[in-house]
Amino acid sequence: MDARMDLVERWVALAGPQTRHIGVELDRRYGERHRKYHTREHLAAVLDLVDELAGDAAAPGAFDPDTVRLAAWFHDAVYDPERADNEERSARLAARMLADTDLSAATVDEVVRLVELTVTHAPEPGDRGGQVLCDADLAVLGADPDRYAAYAAAVREEYAFVPEDLFRAGRAEVLNGLLALPRLFHTATARERYEERARRNIETELMLLNA
Repeated sequence: MDARMDLVERWVALAGPQTRHIGVELDRRYGERHRKYHTREHLAAVLDLVDELAGDAAAPGAFDPDTVRLAAWFHDAVYDPERADNEERSARLAARMLADTDLSAATVDEVVRLVELTVTHAPEPGDRGGQVLCDADLAVLGADPDRYAAYAAAVREEYAFVPEDLFRAGRAEVLNGLLALPRLFHTATARERYEERARRNIETELMLLNA
């Protein structure tokens, strides 16, 4: 689907016209003024990459791409940088909003599980849906250096209320945790495209934080 399509129309195409009010509410949330990175642009980028990774015929494992797309819509639906439970709150929002649709309980449960998985970005080896969502969410780590720098600056802006020394320490802890993972990306396509550059980007940011 055209990445330039209005986000609400993308939601309607996915979930049906009877759920337009949900798409309108989610679009509003991603447009909140305090968001600098976790924005409509981030959502569109994740949706686009889910589309691409879901079509990777070489990837093993059966899953429902539309369920992953629904989870992508909700993964940052609640975002308050002053709280540490945004993913859990986003998952609860998904459960509440999707309960009023024609989706099966099993599908709603899977959306909730996938959203919660973005706390750790550590899907199991056979969890292809989880792998696709997590890789799409973290793809910015493997962006070109200029785009990565813009991402890092936007994250800092979202945490403008945190004093510089505390932000540097907290951000370094997050980045070191990422570097310690055996792999950042789980699908073959994302690993080949992003893994090496993501580690270089993270190491560069750490160097700047420690300067």
